[in-house]
Amino acid sequence: MEALESALGYTFRDPQLLTMALTHGSVGYEAQRTQADNQRLEFLGDAVLQLTLSELLYQRLPQADEGALTKLRAQVVSAKALAAMAKRLHLGRFLIMGRGEESNGGRQRESSLADAMEAVTGALYLDGGLLAVQSFIKRLFQSELEALLLNPCDQNPKGQLQELIQAVGPTPPHYRILQESGPDHDKFFQASVLWMGGVLGTGTGRSKKEAEVAAARAALATASLKEQLKSLGDLNYKATRIPITDCEQTGHNCPQP
Repeated sequence: MEALESALGYTFRDPQLLTMALTHGSVGYEAQRTQADNQRLEFLGDAVLQLTLSELLYQRLPQADEGALTKLRAQVVSAKALAAMAKRLHLGRFLIMGRGEESNGGRQRESSLADAMEAVTGALYLDGGLLAVQSFIKRLFQSELEALLLNPCDQNPKGQLQELIQAVGPTPPHYRILQESGPDHDKFFQASVLWMGGVLGTGTGRSKKEAEVAAARAALATASLKEQLKSLGDLNYKATRIPITDCEQTGHNCPQP
């Protein structure tokens, strides 16, 4: 386990705790016998992660209220976020699992990686205490926490973009998947957000939803977004009006200018 301990930045005094944290439930299921796995450590690690990240967010975002802090914590400890952390540590290659689970892509499965991430945190807590966990979490989640500090309100980019567009016109934006690549267990998507014939932003992600959110976030990051929306709205308004001269030529009842 030296390679994994190096990635974790921590050496276990009781290596059996780390081994248990990496043992998937499929091992006992396939062997049809009782086998210690990582489910209990997963339960403990979830609570430790919640506590540690709650304290970090509380200290670093003194102006955020309870609702905002709860949403931020949920974002950081979501299954998708934890699975991404596990992939960063290459945790999948160290998992101990049944052959059937492995052959079905278990080492890359998001739920298995997220569970293992929680279990490793629980094992680290039992072996080194809360201080060891805090050091580990601060280091591992550093970029995510810094992003939240820079833009703590960026919780719903698609909703924020929708609100901006509604201030210009009633037509909602729509999202288009531009590209899909990779195997079934590790898909990669590229999406764009469009409004009134114009592309407002593009983004990528491991799911269609994640790519759409990234596209909306990219649109919001455009410095001239409001001017762009107004320009597209004005062009659309002019395109849908029937000029007076054309009305007269076609015999239509012309609207008042």
